Amino acid sequence: MNKINTLFAERPQDKKFLSLYFCAGSPTLEGTGDVIKTMQRRGIDFIEVGIPFSDPLADGPVIQSAATQALKNGMNLKTLFAQLSEIKNEVTIPLILMGYLNPILHYGIEAFCQSCADSGVSGMIIPDLPFKDYQDIVKPIADKYDLRVIMLITPETSEERIRFIDDNTDGFIYMVSSAAITGAQKSFDDAKQEYFRRINAMNLRNPRMIGFGISNKQTLKAAQDNAAGAIIGSKFVTLLNESKDADEALDKLFEALEK
Repeated sequence: MNKINTLFAERPQDKKFLSLYFCAGSPTLEGTGDVIKTMQRRGIDFIEVGIPFSDPLADGPVIQSAATQALKNGMNLKTLFAQLSEIKNEVTIPLILMGYLNPILHYGIEAFCQSCADSGVSGMIIPDLPFKDYQDIVKPIADKYDLRVIMLITPETSEERIRFIDDNTDGFIYMVSSAAITGAQKSFDDAKQEYFRRINAMNLRNPRMIGFGISNKQTLKAAQDNAAGAIIGSKFVTLLNESKDADEALDKLFEALEK
């Protein structure tokens, strides 16, 4: 069974997951494997590994800056897959590649999916992938390699669209906390809380993870109270860039999540 499905299928009822995002190749080109292994050792449940791209439309300045640094460092998909292959036998938690469609098309969808499977990747998030292209082109190839394509929903996504995504995907649904770009927030306002409650009431088939804006105890609790867990990106990317050390960055992240 795919590691993502196994993770959620075996989740104790009171268990709330914590997933972290970081950009491959940032802050250093050769550090990607060490960051992943450190996260696993420190109890992170699954990891989103960002594929750097020159025009990341959904990302805020923190992740844009990390992507720019990674590209300057020489990170690309060929290098990333080589690095992931080196640690494949040491990583037991799910790895999900998160990136834009352009580099994946350039690499080739079939080649990309095969490289994912060969290097221990369990799934992918492609924010700018049209759903029809997912159904007609990407899903059949992803299924062939037992990969999960995770779709995003936002407060503006219609109920009809959400149910369509729920019926046609597997793994989990990424609930974006707002329609804005990525970036840390101090709290979730009433509108976001109402969005969380509305999606809860839909009783979707797939589990959900909430991301975008989680950086402290208040936002973490709101996410974990309304979904299977939380995804943190910008806050961890900032700390990792500042410290250049994954253990130190995680220490500071866990401290921030207690405040």
